[in-house]
Amino acid sequence: MKRALGIALLVIALAVIAAYALLTREQRAVLLDPPTDTDVLFWDQDTRDAMFRAMDQFPFLAKSHVVAAGGEVRPLPKGGPLAIDIDMAAFEKNQRSAAIVILVDGKLVYESYGLGFDAQGKWTSFSVAKSLTSTLVGAALQDGAIKSLDDPITDYITDLKGSAYDGVTIRQLLTMSSGVAWNEDYTDSASDVARFNAHKPEGNMDATVSYMRTLGRAAPPGERWHYNTGETNMIGALVMAATGKPLADYMSEKIWRPYGMEADASWLLNSTGREMGGCCYQARTRDMARFGQFVLDNGMAGGKRVVPEGWFAEATTKHFETDRNRGYGYQWWTYPGGGFGASGIFGQGIFIDPARKLVIATNADWPVASTSDGVMAERTRFYEAVQSAVDARKAGASQ
Repeated sequence: MKRALGIALLVIALAVIAAYALLTREQRAVLLDPPTDTDVLFWDQDTRDAMFRAMDQFPFLAKSHVVAAGGEVRPLPKGGPLAIDIDMAAFEKNQRSAAIVILVDGKLVYESYGLGFDAQGKWTSFSVAKSLTSTLVGAALQDGAIKSLDDPITDYITDLKGSAYDGVTIRQLLTMSSGVAWNEDYTDSASDVARFNAHKPEGNMDATVSYMRTLGRAAPPGERWHYNTGETNMIGALVMAATGKPLADYMSEKIWRPYGMEADASWLLNSTGREMGGCCYQARTRDMARFGQFVLDNGMAGGKRVVPEGWFAEATTKHFETDRNRGYGYQWWTYPGGGFGASGIFGQGIFIDPARKLVIATNADWPVASTSDGVMAERTRFYEAVQSAVDARKAGASQ
């Protein structure tokens, strides 16, 4: 009996060892610091460090769709180094940086990784996904699936009829000026942004639409800017309704494959199996930099126009002032001096400066979700230092 029990325990131990050996490095890191809360906003720092590298590797926590790459990979040839006039080691430590990739003229001039992350890993994007989703609106407009940005959103998502979204246009969703009431407080467990992903939908209705149609009105449409992640999820629902395709498939078809991304990405799903347009896009940092380069290339991929001519000029123009020392376009932040960017909580970003042909892709795990000073202000100063370095190098080359 004892011998049989010993053999059984040995078999179980060997099975556990074998299962552990099959785990990825990212999955093993999560097992050391597993989440104790279902809401990412309230994870501790060690858990975030591990989970942000593996958000799509635990289907029992969140399912995802693959954004397939394929074909010839777009090269990132090495460029000459930049003399960035800041202490980069101190900056990366303060930022709790996981990755920085800088392109100038399409060439890789700086690359660095931290927090156990590397060039082959995928980091979750959070609100950087907003700018990607906005771009898919441009693609649907180019394809004729969306007729006009001035169409009412209810023309495409009929379940919103009779809600506060009556009379709200696609353009107003893109600029976060719908006037619908929403609480985006990341520190408040009772806020809309904390609650809406756990909402139980009505019948067969999409989870995002089901929650958003319950909201009231705070201002007339088009009069004020108010940050609202739920509405970017609605923009994703709009693209899916208009094209009849999952966001992951449409992104793969229009950009990820034809532009030559080096690896598959993934997009997390809500409780009803739809991609969350305002969040949760996992990709390699080099590929996020390539996405920035796609924007600089004016929306051309594989020799074809993906978005209408002039789309990015319009999408990255300041349509509203904000309370964050930046302007806001179509899900893009605008900066003084002509730069613009995508930005996500805990420190992801894509900064693009067309005049300097500059792209900066960053991933991090800030101590706090979002702030207008501290680490965010430091990152803005870093952007400015890189801009100055590009100017100095070009000035030196012209002498």
